[in-house]
Amino acid sequence: MKHTSAIKKLSTVLAFTAAAFILASCGKVKEEKFGIGSPTSSNYTDADLVWVENFNQKKLDTDNWIYEVHYPGWVNRELQAYVISDDNIYLKDGKLIIQPLKIRSTYTSGRISTLGKKSFTYGRFEARLKVPRGKGFLPAFWMMPADESLYGQWPKSGEIDIMEVLGDNVNKVYGTLHFGDPHTQNQGSAQIFEGNFADDFHIFAVEWEPDEMRFYVDDNCYYKTSEWFTKKSGFKESPYPAPYDQPFYIILNVAVGGNWPGKPDEYTTFDEQAQMVVDYVKVYQKKEYK
Repeated sequence: MKHTSAIKKLSTVLAFTAAAFILASCGKVKEEKFGIGSPTSSNYTDADLVWVENFNQKKLDTDNWIYEVHYPGWVNRELQAYVISDDNIYLKDGKLIIQPLKIRSTYTSGRISTLGKKSFTYGRFEARLKVPRGKGFLPAFWMMPADESLYGQWPKSGEIDIMEVLGDNVNKVYGTLHFGDPHTQNQGSAQIFEGNFADDFHIFAVEWEPDEMRFYVDDNCYYKTSEWFTKKSGFKESPYPAPYDQPFYIILNVAVGGNWPGKPDEYTTFDEQAQMVVDYVKVYQKKEYK
């Protein structure tokens, strides 16, 4: 999410039109309410739940989360500074609110992660949330490796983007893997035709297995891939399934501007429409993965 190139070269894209059917990669399904096919059964049940964050406290639980601080332009030519501020990150009514703000020509936003607190290898990673609406916003629910020295700095050690939605196209979700040397990405997308991801809560998830990644929205599998690789500079390619065979941590943030979403325009507001609202984050794992 935070390291994408200026031009999104989509190695694999599932783009749907109103008359299209989902590809049969996740089972033979037909287009219906969500434009992404009928519900697809998951390999995970409530018995596999190993961690849940419901944001029911008064303050963010710093036993599980950290506030990340980064200056503008840190990656992707983004405009915001990630700061520690109750104006940018706060809990309300059992929800996490990430609120981008603009003060004159300065932008601030929030980014939290479980780095150093919680990391996982394999499983189902799920969040129920609403995204911001407006040109220039890029909300994300994603994962990065806990130890990038294992295979090398980005993108060699991998990245898992579970959910990205452009603020000026809130009907379309992207799920992406970044990996390799040179940088390679596998990306799928899905579009809904009733409602959108900004006005209502939706459930976004990835099911990460040793040999496959499956991306979901509202229990509909819209993309899966089993192709990736990595290698260190000067060395041969590392054995598959590297780099996705190591612990990753969870990140939630809203970027403002940057290479992909572009700058906010005159119609972009920094009120409630700019908020990413997260109801929960859940992690499921099979016993053999623990």
